[in-house]
Amino acid sequence: MKKRLFTPGPTPIPESVMLTMAEPIIHHRNPEFVEILTSVNQNLKYLFQTKNEVLTLTSSGTGAMEATVANLLSAGDKAIFVNLGKFGERWGEIMKAYGVEPVEIKVEWGTAPSPELILDALQKNPGVKAVFITHSETSTGVFTNIKEIAAAVHEKYDIAVVVDGITSVGAHEMRFDEWGLDVIVTGSQKGLMVPPGLAFAALSDRAKKMLETSKFPKYYFSFKKALKAHAGNDTPFTPAITLIIGLEKALRMIKEETVESIWLKHKVLSQAVRSGCEAIGLKLFGSPASHAVTAVNIPEGVEYSKFNKILKQKYGITTAGGQEHLKGKIFRVSHLGYYDEVDIVGVVAALEWTLHDLNFKFEPGSGVTAVQQTFAKFAEETAGVVK
Repeated sequence: MKKRLFTPGPTPIPESVMLTMAEPIIHHRNPEFVEILTSVNQNLKYLFQTKNEVLTLTSSGTGAMEATVANLLSAGDKAIFVNLGKFGERWGEIMKAYGVEPVEIKVEWGTAPSPELILDALQKNPGVKAVFITHSETSTGVFTNIKEIAAAVHEKYDIAVVVDGITSVGAHEMRFDEWGLDVIVTGSQKGLMVPPGLAFAALSDRAKKMLETSKFPKYYFSFKKALKAHAGNDTPFTPAITLIIGLEKALRMIKEETVESIWLKHKVLSQAVRSGCEAIGLKLFGSPASHAVTAVNIPEGVEYSKFNKILKQKYGITTAGGQEHLKGKIFRVSHLGYYDEVDIVGVVAALEWTLHDLNFKFEPGSGVTAVQQTFAKFAEETAGVVK
């Protein structure tokens, strides 16, 4: 039985990327690797839609989140974070660990914050140095309009807007420079279609100025050291060489397809998953919906552990469950990265088979039909995009 991964990280890796990483390792200080890293640095700028530097760190995405707090702020600084799920909550946990004074905006998990909510918090909390928000909240499948929030914040305040883009970069439209973002971080095992182990941070001029005033100790995760090395297409310490070699191949694939086409593809794939689930009679969780992952309520009378066991062991499909108070109540289907139309038909078919085995009542084939109808509806718009 072929196993298929539908988790929002790690995500499936293209065969060509895996083969590239299987080649003999090279040294990171020789001209061959410098050429690879030069290509990576340029194509990361394209992916993030920025003229500024995008730093590559050897860590998971959480490492880039922590590095951002450590490099921009100092002990006692005040910063706002939005708790809209497990990963939005993480910004606050990192702040507390570093002695930053966190101002929490807590919204119901499954919803997104409005610009007005952020502005209200800023008005009530003078002296805030930065706002930390999540573009695609992986734990709830919810999308936040960071374009509107950044515009609203910068219209009135000269502070940094920092974004967790870990499951949005490569899935949602994201224009770093045009939208006036200051930091956005992501990880390699998401939309970039590479194994875990690399994290990325794009920095604006405002963010780079904040590096000069930060008083937190830092060494390995020093953005100053990383920027200095980046100027020479180098890294301050030994990087994850094999992963960067794979990343170079993946980024070339993204650029060849065009980032706009990839944004549209994710929109269509996500809509297809949602339409298929709804046709079966499943209720979606969270709104507005992310293009990276779809969260679905477990139907009444269906036990999650049995559902997950059948889906995984009988049909070879691995999805993600709920977290914290959502554990056992929702499951999450990823469509982030290396997926196509046939993958989506397959995962919805497997959901049908699993639910049928659990005696959940629905019209057999209704989900798959809805998926196909969704693709047909978007066929003209996505001609040459969804392959």
